Amino acid sequence: MDMQNNRAQRAAEAVVKAMLLGDKVAVWLGAELLEVSPGRVKLQMTVRDDMLNAVNIGHGGVSFSFADVAFALACNSHNDTMVAQTCNISFMGPAKLGDVLTVTCEETLLEGRTGIYDAIITNQNGDKITIFRGQSRGIPGQILPDLDI
Repeated sequence: MDMQNNRAQRAAEAVVKAMLLGDKVAVWLGAELLEVSPGRVKLQMTVRDDMLNAVNIGHGGVSFSFADVAFALACNSHNDTMVAQTCNISFMGPAKLGDVLTVTCEETLLEGRTGIYDAIITNQNGDKITIFRGQSRGIPGQILPDLDI
């Protein structure tokens, strides 16, 4: 890995770890960081009883929140502040109590102040639970303005 890529990797790790600590929804979800690189994150969580809807399957809002957390981390991993402009989600199958969900979010496009990110949530069997696409918009500032890597 060359020096530029190494610096970008270290910055992504620092930004994502700081954001995870400060994100109360990520903490409530129990989101665990598995992998990070510039523009990409992989998280894991377990579906708890307080995450079920009235028909006893994973609440769609929980899946959306899990994908949205991954989206936020991936699009801010370059240390430039990005916020969601639009998001959409398709529910492919139910999450169930005790399921271990993994979300992988990857940068599909980053041009100027606009980014597009795709996140796929799967369960422990590899079944797709959701497909999420988010579009980000850059705003002034950095997540860690004093980052010196």
